[in-house]
Amino acid sequence: MAQSVGIKDVARVAGVSVGTVSNVINRPETVASETRARVLSAIDRLGYVRSESARQLRAGRSRIMGLLVLDMGNPFFVDVARGAERAAREAGLGVMVCNSAQSPAEEAEYLSLFAEQRVRGVLLTPADATGRNIEAFRRHGIPFVLVDRVAEGTTECSVSVDDVTGGALAVRHLVDAGHRTIAYVSGPPGLHRIRDRRTGALNALSEAGLGPEALRELPTERLDVAAGRDAGARLLGLADRPTAVFCANDLLALGVLQALYAAGVSVPEDLALVGYDDIEFAAAAAVPLTSVRQPAVTLGTLAAELLLEETRAGSPDGRHEHRRVVLQPELVVRRSSLAAR
Repeated sequence: MAQSVGIKDVARVAGVSVGTVSNVINRPETVASETRARVLSAIDRLGYVRSESARQLRAGRSRIMGLLVLDMGNPFFVDVARGAERAAREAGLGVMVCNSAQSPAEEAEYLSLFAEQRVRGVLLTPADATGRNIEAFRRHGIPFVLVDRVAEGTTECSVSVDDVTGGALAVRHLVDAGHRTIAYVSGPPGLHRIRDRRTGALNALSEAGLGPEALRELPTERLDVAAGRDAGARLLGLADRPTAVFCANDLLALGVLQALYAAGVSVPEDLALVGYDDIEFAAAAAVPLTSVRQPAVTLGTLAAELLLEETRAGSPDGRHEHRRVVLQPELVVRRSSLAAR
């Protein structure tokens, strides 16, 4: 089998030294064309595949970049991964994508795995609000970039979206349509982006002369469709139901929409709805969803480029300065919020 074939086997079949085989693999221009052809023929016949782990140990550097996100079931993070993979591929690297499932314990396990695999660097969307996992990972000396989270110090790079502005865009749109009481389906309160979007929502209400009581928060344990359906059921049970809903992401909004549809509540005539992320399914929903668009692919691309820049800084002429890149969101208005009050 191919797994059992080693470089010595290739050398024996080709009738050359192990060093010559190594040169053909790593420095083919140094080997005569006839000898090179003979070695390549032996490699093809035997099905030899070089050991990346062995090469990595010799070079001291991996050709793999780690990417750890909160939920690969969320199309937002799929787009982030697309952007990161594109930048990594252009640099000749691969990407190991892992999913923490919003669990600090699973996040810690994957960070340990990245350290064991000696990856080139890590792109990380933190699940642990305490920061303990990040502190533990720093000890390994592996570069990392925070994704969809602003770095609070200068010890690492980050690429994020201005979620305060995003929350304000969503709620300002609803206020301008005449809504004076708004529900915020918020997700886990420990996540920075959830708190920032709430801050933006409150800012927009304050601009309109409305107090914080105008925002009725419905927290959820997760950021998925099932959690949105549960929040929708709780919303329907409120005695003084708000006239509009702002959801912390589109998956929550789609779940709320399902709950409202099942109960015969019309969107947007009875209740306006705004999501966040502008995933592909937002425009394709039964009622096309107004959403705050995040440039997810760009987010992943820029994060990977910052990480690559930092890993190159180890060269004699390499330079790297930690930076915090903050991108701007955009409101995309569709039918789910268009009925005026």
